[in-house]
Amino acid sequence: MKSQHILILISTLILFNCKQDTWQLKQIKGEQITITDTLKPDPKIEAFIKPYREHVNNDLDSVLSYAVATYSKSDGELNTAIGNLFADVVYEQANPVFYKRTGKNIDMVLLNHGGIRAIISKGPITSRTAYEIMPFENSIVIVGIKGSQINLLINYLAQAKRAHPIAKLNLVLDVDDQVKEATISGKPIDANKTYYVATNDYLYSGGDHMTFFKPEESIEILDYKIRNAFIDYFKKTDTIAPVIDNRFIKLKNE
Repeated sequence: MKSQHILILISTLILFNCKQDTWQLKQIKGEQITITDTLKPDPKIEAFIKPYREHVNNDLDSVLSYAVATYSKSDGELNTAIGNLFADVVYEQANPVFYKRTGKNIDMVLLNHGGIRAIISKGPITSRTAYEIMPFENSIVIVGIKGSQINLLINYLAQAKRAHPIAKLNLVLDVDDQVKEATISGKPIDANKTYYVATNDYLYSGGDHMTFFKPEESIEILDYKIRNAFIDYFKKTDTIAPVIDNRFIKLKNE
């Protein structure tokens, strides 16, 4: 009995000591620390990261290709040289991957004008150039949609009247901004046919109000970033010389 009393006493003490205190938040204090060049770097940290910084800079600054002129997304009205390059690079780099996986070809490409974040300057092109023009982590996806949705896509472009990068699609507006002609690889749009459109994951999810990608017939995620597509393209292309062409135009009054 005595041992039982001792056991009860010990158990009571344990329960008492394990009782959790109730804590309540009384006050939050914050301080803004401005990061400027007045903050002196830590020599030890600088010495530690120096070899990594030099390695990264060497990779980014290695010359991959050459641009014969300076290209900006503001150079054209409905299509620009740099925008055409964006769309054409995505087609050229993504189509072999898509075909190998599915046995099908990409029918057209649509990207967004706002996704072009810098110019390509005349002269050497480096990996850093690819990061500047495409700083986002957007990846290429191939969406299968009906021709009826392609018609919605075309109407979107006609109303936006903006140089969204396109490839394989040709669009002509009349003087009143109405669609006069729309073809894919030179053929009229078939409302019942499934077309495979290369775009980025941001637009597929409805970015820039491009809601015509859903519902989709199919979706192929390539796990291939647009930036990496550019780097691969630059590595194999000695000189780039994109031009403004007739892939998206508006007729003028005669």
